[in-house]
Amino acid sequence: MAECTHDCSSCGENCSSREKKSLLKKPHAMSDIKKVIAVVSGKGGVGKSMTCALLAAAAQNAGKVTAVMDADITGPSIPRMFGVTERAKGSDDGIIPVVTEGGLQLMSMNVLLENEAEPVVWRGSLISGTVLQFWTDVIWQGVDIMFIDMPPGTGDVPLTVFQSIPIDGVIVVTTPQDLVGMIVQKAVNMANMMNVPILGIVENMSYIKCPDCGRKISVFGESNVDALALEYGIPNVAKMPVDRNLTVAADSGKIESVQDNPLDDLYKKIAKKIKL
Repeated sequence: MAECTHDCSSCGENCSSREKKSLLKKPHAMSDIKKVIAVVSGKGGVGKSMTCALLAAAAQNAGKVTAVMDADITGPSIPRMFGVTERAKGSDDGIIPVVTEGGLQLMSMNVLLENEAEPVVWRGSLISGTVLQFWTDVIWQGVDIMFIDMPPGTGDVPLTVFQSIPIDGVIVVTTPQDLVGMIVQKAVNMANMMNVPILGIVENMSYIKCPDCGRKISVFGESNVDALALEYGIPNVAKMPVDRNLTVAADSGKIESVQDNPLDDLYKKIAKKIKL
């Protein structure tokens, strides 16, 4: 073997001196984003978007400049929860995110479509490319913390996000059913494979509180989230109830004004963990 010149661009040897090429993409040159948290699940229908919206509302109410990137391109629901109906605008410099009534910055496929009910019938590569553009082409201004609402599963978009965006940690969302818990373990394993720290786990629809006596009723079976968190060494656990007030707030676009946000404590814990 020829003497090493330390110029890897002209060498085909796979030696220990070769630096691994980073796949991380830089955000827009005019963006300023301090921390990024991805909200993930192994399947749909577990309340991942609701969890993301409530965490973002908790951060905003705590005085942090907050943003939400809706990476669920084919099933975006974040704009509706925040009462956003306007379309995103562009400039010579880049795309300007919409701003909610509470001041939160938001980008979603639904703020680019003329009609929010218009389906996005795209193949995976185009969807992944669009998510990446939300990072590279959108001008996120002075953001303390960004939450990314991920599509369910472990496919193209989660892989693109984990490889291309500097994620500070993930929040995993599940429900009490054993089957869902098993599927969510795939999301946990993917985060571990990508060396992204898991900051917490949310069990949605964990219980319903009796309006008369206040007793917690496990309508979907007994909780297994504590055992799941212990098995994977996940530090923070939150159990979110079935609450009609949350549903009404989300449907009416008032998620920012929810009283007694059930994820306030979880947000405070992860903010401390990531030193925000």
